[in-house]
Amino acid sequence: MGLELADQIRSALVAGLVDMTSADGETIEAYVASPADDHPKGSVVVIHHLPGWDEATKEIVRKFAYHGYRAICPNLYYRQAPGAAPDDAAALVRSQGGISDAQLVSDVGGAVDFLRSLPDSNGKVGVIGYCSGGRQTFLAACSLKVDAAIDCYGAFVLGTPPSSFPLKVGPLDHIAKDLSCELLGLFGAEDSFPAPDETANLSELLDGLGKTHEFVTYENAGHAFFATDRPSYRVEAANEGWQKIWGFFGRKLS
Repeated sequence: MGLELADQIRSALVAGLVDMTSADGETIEAYVASPADDHPKGSVVVIHHLPGWDEATKEIVRKFAYHGYRAICPNLYYRQAPGAAPDDAAALVRSQGGISDAQLVSDVGGAVDFLRSLPDSNGKVGVIGYCSGGRQTFLAACSLKVDAAIDCYGAFVLGTPPSSFPLKVGPLDHIAKDLSCELLGLFGAEDSFPAPDETANLSELLDGLGKTHEFVTYENAGHAFFATDRPSYRVEAANEGWQKIWGFFGRKLS
């Protein structure tokens, strides 16, 4: 019966852990999901949020595979806490102020190279990140050659966190001139980090630099409105946001 069912399945996914080489030569762990076929496909690097390489993030990776992309999410905290549970790794990294921008660029650069090296890659790779990963998406898109980037409520692209924040990072306005691709930003009107005035200022900066971008701000939504496992989840904003994601990556990565 099991084999008969398998023969009837017309579309399937494969997902699991891989070891990948960061651009600086370090080996780190990553989670990969892909349609189980050998057709040429675009790829997506998913940058996890500050709470870490958790189940919710891996679900997002599988969601991209369901929609026809190969997706990878490197464990950005692997060097700091190899083998640790996501909550423990995140707590350790928070206590250290987050990972460095240089490490992020190396790890995402390694993930991009990994995806482009696969025989069924069409050569196009997008980057998407949530929360701290949204800021890191902007950082990656300004530091690497990618084909599309989506910043989901990433704060501190401009400015710095309050002293009470666990995240210790600096602004990225000085590298905005190097943005290598079109940027889609998805934000909540009720968010404080980033607040609408910060995203408006970033849009103005990108306009001045001639960088193609689209920022969408959803009413009745705050930070982490995509997070289905959190009270911040806003179904209408999330559904509309996913439609923007599919349309954007569909144009840029197909």
